[in-house]
Amino acid sequence: MKTTIKNPSASANNVLIFFVSMLAGYNLYQEIFHPEKADLVLCILMIALTAVTVQQYENRPMEKE
Repeated sequence: MKTTIKNPSASANNVLIFFVSMLAGYNLYQEIFHPEKADLVLCILMIALTAVTVQQYENRPMEKE
C-alpha cells in the first residue's frame, strides 16, 4: 500500500509554523519574566521569515507523476 502526501510543502509549513510558534511563546515568556534572557528581535525575524516562506510555497502547483 502506497500512501502519498498531496502537498509535501504543506506538511513542512505546518512543522515550521509549529516550531516558530513554540519559540515565539517561549521568548514572550522570557520577555515578561526574564527580560535579560529574551531574544525578541531574533524571534520577530523568524516569524517574518516563516510568514514569507509559507506565502511563497502555499500555492505551489503540484507536479504530475
